[in-house]
Amino acid sequence: MSSLTPITLFFVFLSLSSVAHGAHGVSIDGVLKYPADFTHFDYVSPQAEKGGDLVLHALGSFDKFNPYTLKGVAPDGMSELVFESLTVSSMDEPFARYGLIAQDIELAEDGTSILFTLDPQARFADGSPITSEDVKFSLETLKGSEAHPFFASYFQDISGAEIISPRRIRFHFARPNREIHMIACELPVFSKKFYSRHPFDEKGLVPPLGSGPYTISTFNSGKSITYTKNPDYWAAHHPTRRGMFNFDTITFKFFKDQIVSVEAFKAGDFDFMAVNIAKQWARDMTGGKFDSGAIRKEYLDHKRNAGMQGFVFNTRKPFFSDRRVRQALILAFDFTWTNTSLFFGQYEQCYSYFSNSIYAAPGLPSKEELALLLPFKEELPPEVFTTPLTPVSTAERGDLRRNLRRAKQLLTEAGWHYRDGALRNEQGEPFVFEIMLASPSFERVMAPYVRNLEKLGVQASYRTIDTALYIRNMRTFDYDMTVYVFGQSQSPGNEQRDMWSSAAAAQPGSRNYAGVRSKVVDALVDKIIYAETQEELITACRALDRVLWYGYYVVPNWFAPAHRVVYWDKFHRPDRQPLYYTPFEALMTWWFK
Repeated sequence: MSSLTPITLFFVFLSLSSVAHGAHGVSIDGVLKYPADFTHFDYVSPQAEKGGDLVLHALGSFDKFNPYTLKGVAPDGMSELVFESLTVSSMDEPFARYGLIAQDIELAEDGTSILFTLDPQARFADGSPITSEDVKFSLETLKGSEAHPFFASYFQDISGAEIISPRRIRFHFARPNREIHMIACELPVFSKKFYSRHPFDEKGLVPPLGSGPYTISTFNSGKSITYTKNPDYWAAHHPTRRGMFNFDTITFKFFKDQIVSVEAFKAGDFDFMAVNIAKQWARDMTGGKFDSGAIRKEYLDHKRNAGMQGFVFNTRKPFFSDRRVRQALILAFDFTWTNTSLFFGQYEQCYSYFSNSIYAAPGLPSKEELALLLPFKEELPPEVFTTPLTPVSTAERGDLRRNLRRAKQLLTEAGWHYRDGALRNEQGEPFVFEIMLASPSFERVMAPYVRNLEKLGVQASYRTIDTALYIRNMRTFDYDMTVYVFGQSQSPGNEQRDMWSSAAAAQPGSRNYAGVRSKVVDALVDKIIYAETQEELITACRALDRVLWYGYYVVPNWFAPAHRVVYWDKFHRPDRQPLYYTPFEALMTWWFK
């Protein structure tokens, strides 16, 4: 299941022979923390004071307001502040959602449909009621050609919507699975009337009509945007919203790069910042204002699935089509030196495509995993069956030298030989490629990696490009190698199609940046999506983990087990912190002193 927004009503997961119930929340495992009469989540404070003007930063620019289309870039905050879904997730439960626009939900006893009853108070910002027509329009639009293709894939098992009454709508499922009702609950709801006047994929900056706590009040194209609290917000006292969204206005200022934004933060240009660069955390976030407590610097622990960050091979490129070549280039990365010398030891090495979670494959395959993998044994590398997932080690003296020797051997086996001053293939073409970067801060990571590749005769270079061009190139797969974080939710599901399936490899805008095309991967993705129990889901994820790992699609990087944040000492916050959250989501439970 997606973490996108990052993407309920009480529901005890029913067996096929049971009678359907209406309820205020849903979960995958049948367990909900909060009862039907709950008043607020535990990680908020109902006594939080309202008011004040919050100023944040964002990187890059924006040229549209709709975050659900492919072309263009929307500003930060749109999906969280302006648009709302049928339900919202609980940030202290791994697989639970509670009703927002949907007041009540019923899953059919055969699991083939779900019935939503909408809250009669649910309103768009102009005061118009949210109706079943709007919900049906939203589903059909997201599955259509005007929306980002991710949504057609994500919602593909919802075959259609049937309007029962102005406040009741039933979704039909093409093929039931254990999370399809959760996916249905994630649907964002749009105004059919508004988008009848303004095409969904319309270019330009027309402020949209949403149902969320904020509306767009002012903006400076590509430079800043201010969201203002809607005084008539329909869900201001809803149990899923109480104690949240406490600021009168939220302004995002846009910066070209993170280096400039750090100095702007320390100068007081904005209030809060998540720090993703270890050097900035260790060296730049220091000084008198930190010593005096005027600026706070803090680790926020979390339980999020870390997924996989890596240097991604675009296997659509001929020189990355050979698995041995990719393995060789993985062996040239020195994580230990990078972490110690550049990151001050702040990171852990990625050891799985589901790092920091129960879905990471341990040891050798279990008998349950083997049942999924053995039918494809002839098509899989032997390491899938014989070798635990093992990150490349450079911890001991001499490890890098041994790794480079092995890398040279693999390149030779793949037909690459050093002659005429370069590593060349049988056609005489030199091994030359470019690494596309979005931030200059990554250049210091790439420089030593490129030097290690030079020792193998590989001529790699790196280039930081404009954010808008970077996004366009990512969407069209126009790069040799890039850096990406394949984030994972607490319950992997339909989104795996978008990251790994053969269909996604050919779909511009998908997250299959590596260009994975494998019938084994396709089969395992289906096993994940249609798993009927948590045990089956874990088994399928671990099997996929092994196949991806030994497909050598990325140079594994690192992850941090906590959020690093800095903020000016002007906030109060709840006594209890959520477990599964982003820094922005946590901030939306804070308030000004």
